[in-house]
Amino acid sequence: MGKFLVIHGPNLNLLGARKPEIYGRLTLAAVNRKIEQYARAERFRVRIIQANGEGIIVDAIQNGRGWDGLVINPAGYTHTSVAIRDAIEATGLRAVEVHLSNIYARDDFRHRSLIAPVCCGQISGLGWNGYILALEYLRGKVHSSSPPKGSL
Repeated sequence: MGKFLVIHGPNLNLLGARKPEIYGRLTLAAVNRKIEQYARAERFRVRIIQANGEGIIVDAIQNGRGWDGLVINPAGYTHTSVAIRDAIEATGLRAVEVHLSNIYARDDFRHRSLIAPVCCGQISGLGWNGYILALEYLRGKVHSSSPPKGSL
């Protein structure tokens, strides 16, 4: 079974309209439907949130303690948020960082993630499929005996 938290960061509510040549044409609602369909088909629970505010994201991560994993697209906070990084580390949630675009093929400032060091992996540039791959990976880890990265 399993239960997983999916967090979409700032501006992802504008998917489909904002720079579709970079982020794709699917809306956030369509991406969420794909995630929910996958969860139903594979019989696990998923809670999906989108927040533009850093504090809301930190609260969601903290409220996710005890869940089996976290898939997070921190968006612009990837490169700036010590608070989100610290929340992931403090909760001990096994986390995978996801980006729709290839952040390493974009502006230089996007090449450094403050979040990646407290995650067990990063998926970048595979569009909405990155969320599914991250969930697939985390589901496999639920039955693994290895502790999550950053566990207390």
